[in-house]
Amino acid sequence: MARALAEDIGSGDASAALVDAATQGLATVIAREPMVLAGQAWFDACFASLDPACRIDWQYADGARVAANAQLCSIRAQARALLSAERSALNFLQTLSGTATITAAHVAHTSGSRTRLLDTRKTLPGLRYAQKYAVKVGGGENHRMGLYDAVLIKENHILAAGGIAPAIARARALWPGLLVEIEVESLTEYREALAAAPDRIMLDELSLDDMRSAVAMRPAGVELEVSGGIGEERLQALCALGVDYISIGALTKHVRAIDLSLRWQA
Repeated sequence: MARALAEDIGSGDASAALVDAATQGLATVIAREPMVLAGQAWFDACFASLDPACRIDWQYADGARVAANAQLCSIRAQARALLSAERSALNFLQTLSGTATITAAHVAHTSGSRTRLLDTRKTLPGLRYAQKYAVKVGGGENHRMGLYDAVLIKENHILAAGGIAPAIARARALWPGLLVEIEVESLTEYREALAAAPDRIMLDELSLDDMRSAVAMRPAGVELEVSGGIGEERLQALCALGVDYISIGALTKHVRAIDLSLRWQA
């Protein structure tokens, strides 16, 4: 929040200086479209950074489904603080609510199945924790947070390590406490990966028939994840296969902010 405010305010808010420093303000935030709310903590922190005595009263909790034209909250604060923090606070709230809303729409297609929806590392720089929080608010689950909390062996790792089996063996030796996952792009690679016994195998852009074969061959103890340009229209068919996870980068990469409006009341 401090970096966001510093980026916007710089050497000082020239517009907010038009208002007397002693003036108090009241404003409300309105949702202009249906949404799943996410990001209250970031929103609140923007105003509290400029006015620690500010009061924000929320009508909904994070995770709530909100109808268009609903009032989300009211804010009482020093007028200058309210005006200066407005844009940064709304930027956080509209972006994180957008992530939660699109996640909820995707998760709805997995209802009744064993399959869980995952995000990826395709996040906005500096906002990974925030966006991954919003994915959870929307009903999804988080994949690894970064490069440090799981081993994901992709095509370039396989080539650099000398093959699928050596890459998995090396991962086991170096990081015995971490989940070891490998990405495969064919049934041939899948069979090779099974022989090396990773914890999870990611099926990247395989055909539906090949994925069905992979599920049939899967031994107990190996999780299956599907990835690769997956839209809402394919989710039900993929869930019907019985895979454990579907990972979708678009949840955090294709960001469409929710339309919000802050209205000055007094």
